[in-house]
Amino acid sequence: MSITNTKIVYGLYGDDDDLMKAVKSIRKQGITIDEVYTPFPVHHLDKALGLKKTRISDIGFFYGLFGTTLAATMTWFIMNHDWAQDIGGKPAFSWGQNMPAFVPIMFELTVFCAAHFMSWTYLFRNKLYPGAAPQNPDPRTTDDKFMIEIHTTDVEKIKNVFIETGAEEVTVKGDYGQVNNLVQEEA
Repeated sequence: MSITNTKIVYGLYGDDDDLMKAVKSIRKQGITIDEVYTPFPVHHLDKALGLKKTRISDIGFFYGLFGTTLAATMTWFIMNHDWAQDIGGKPAFSWGQNMPAFVPIMFELTVFCAAHFMSWTYLFRNKLYPGAAPQNPDPRTTDDKFMIEIHTTDVEKIKNVFIETGAEEVTVKGDYGQVNNLVQEEA
C-alpha cells in the first residue's frame, strides 16, 4: 500500500446505536477502523473495535511501588539516618521498629505518585498535553455526532460501506488534509 495513494475517509453518524451497528458491520467485512470519535464514552465500543486491554494499570502499579519505595527511603533517611531524635522517650532504633508510624506517609505517597504519574502518562500517550495539536477532525464530534475514520486506498468501497451503514455524511480527505469529496446521505 503506497503512502501517496492513501486517503482518509470519515463517516459521520448521529446516534451511538447507529455507530455501534456500523462498527460491527465494518469489522465483519474485514475493514480496519483507524479511529472513532465520540462526544461521550460508548459502552462496549472498545470490544466492538477489537481493542486490546490497556496497560495503564500495570504501569500504575509500578508508579505506586515507586511511591512506596520513595516514602520508605525518605522516612528512613529523615528519622533514622540524617536527624535521629528521641521522641517521647522512644529512640529511633531502626526503621522497622518505627514503621507503623510511617504507614500513613507511605500510603499517601503511594497514591500521590500513582495518580499523578498515571495522569501524566495518559496525557502524553494520548497527545493531550498542553500545546499539542488538536487531533479531532470535526468539532461536531465533541457535541452530538459520532465519527469513524478509515485510512484506505479504495475510497469508493469505503464510501459505499459508510452509506450502507447509515452514515449521515461521508467525507474524503487526501494526504495533506484537503477535502476532495463530500457525499451526503439524507436519512
